Parts: sequence; structure tokens; C-alpha cells
Amino acid sequence: MNNSKFVKPEIISLKNHPELNESWVQDRIAEDPSIIGLGDLLLKDKERFQPRAGRLDLLLQDPDLNERYEVEIQLGKTDESHIIRTIEYWDLENKRYPQYEHTAVIIAEDITSRFLNVVSLFNGFIPLIAIKMNAVQFGEHISLIFTTVLDELPLGLVEEDEETHEPTNRSYWENRGSKKTVQIADRLLDIIHKFDTEFKLKYNKHYIGLEKESKPNNFVVFRPRKNYLNADLKLERSEDLEEKMEDEGLEVTDYRKRRLSYRIRFKDGEVDNNDEFLTNLLKQSYNYFNS
Repeated sequence: MNNSKFVKPEIISLKNHPELNESWVQDRIAEDPSIIGLGDLLLKDKERFQPRAGRLDLLLQDPDLNERYEVEIQLGKTDESHIIRTIEYWDLENKRYPQYEHTAVIIAEDITSRFLNVVSLFNGFIPLIAIKMNAVQFGEHISLIFTTVLDELPLGLVEEDEETHEPTNRSYWENRGSKKTVQIADRLLDIIHKFDTEFKLKYNKHYIGLEKESKPNNFVVFRPRKNYLNADLKLERSEDLEEKMEDEGLEVTDYRKRRLSYRIRFKDGEVDNNDEFLTNLLKQSYNYFNS
């Protein structure tokens, strides 16, 4: 006989909670930034001082990409001052550290339709994400659930504007990553040559891209690390495709909605084990990106 006790979950208001507060929410996100649903991010700073503007709740950063997220949290209902403060902090960080791509993030318990209408006016000019937060109590335990209700528009990427990036060379990436992981990029280029022999690797400061006839064509970009290589393939998200990649044993670490791309992690020797499948996958990415 099953003696498990059923506990009905209850959505609670943090704004009206006698003990839990905004600082408690900040600490939970700081412990594991992935819970807000924007990928495998790292905590860069908390309560970050802004000259003449107060303190930014959280500054999060992608460990592999040149992206930072300025996060403001509000218990209860969003209001005009919350929007202004979030955008102001985003603007200050963007001006202070222009080498990063910055995104403003608003997290609140209650995001009204009026608020979404106002914020959507900025979206497309200011990279901004709105996330609804629910606190759910299970007996003595409380969990936070985050739902993105307004996502950043997928605009043109900085990495596609080659003039904004400093060119480097192969040695730079062999030192930043390793010779073995740069050779994984070589092997993936060999596979690309099966359907187009004119592509070459183009070494940039933040990634290894592709060029054809001296023009960038980054349907896939590579970022070698010491023990593995991250490959970001431009593809529309598909559960069927994800199942096929899993069946082939590929390590898919993330789907990046902002970049409309899958990130696949390759270790030494893994490319050769999936030669035929990767040929079709890379060709599919090429067609998607260039359609």
C-alpha cells in the first residue's frame, strides 16, 4: 500500500510574505542563475553599485559568449519606475562595458498586459526580456517558477558584422583552447567541404567563424576550449531534431533562442563517430541560415 502523502501546491505572494523578501529571491537566483530559464549563466555581481543610479539587483554573464544580463527583481506588480530603472541600469552597463552584448531583464510576480504593451514598444530597440515569477509552496517547502512572457526579438547579431571584431590567427585559439580542440574545427570544416568546398575558417577574437569568397557566412561558429569545442549551429528548434541528435550521442548543451542556434559540445574523436549525420546536420544549418 502506498502511504505517500499528497501535498497540494499553493501559489503564495512574496510581496506579502512575513519572512521572504526580494533579497531572498536574489540569493536563490545567485545560487543557480539557470533557474530563470536563460541558459547556463554565471553570477557576475549582486547589488552592483551604479553611479548616481542606485544598485543593480543581479548581473549575470554567459561563460562562453560575450553576453551580460542586467536583472531587476520586483515583488508584486510591475510599475513604471521598475521599467525605467531596469533600462537605466542596462544603459549604464552597456556604456561602461561596450565589449559585451547586454540584455535588460525584468522579473516580477505580476506582469500586467498594460506593462507588456509598454515594454513591447522598447523591444526591438532595447534588448529586453520580461519574466513572470511564481512562488509555490509545497508543505514546508517553497519553490520559484520563472516563465518568460516577453522575449527579446531575434535581431541581427554582432558576430555577423565582421568589421566589429578583431581578427586573430590559429595560434591565438590554440593557446586559448588547445591544438586538439582547434583540430576539431578542422574536422568539422572537412565535413562542410562535402557540400561546399569554398568555405574557410576565419579566426576572430571571440569565435572561429566561416567565410566564403572572403565574406562571412556564420551558419556555424566554433569556440575551442581546453578539453572540448563548442559549435553553435543556426537551426530552428525542433523536438524531432533534438531526439535525433540525442540518438546519435551528440552532447547538446543548450538551445539559444536569442541566437536561434543549438550549441553542441565536441570532444576529441567524437566528430568521426557521427560523420554522416553531421554532414546532413551542417547542411541543414547552412540552408536554414542562408534561406
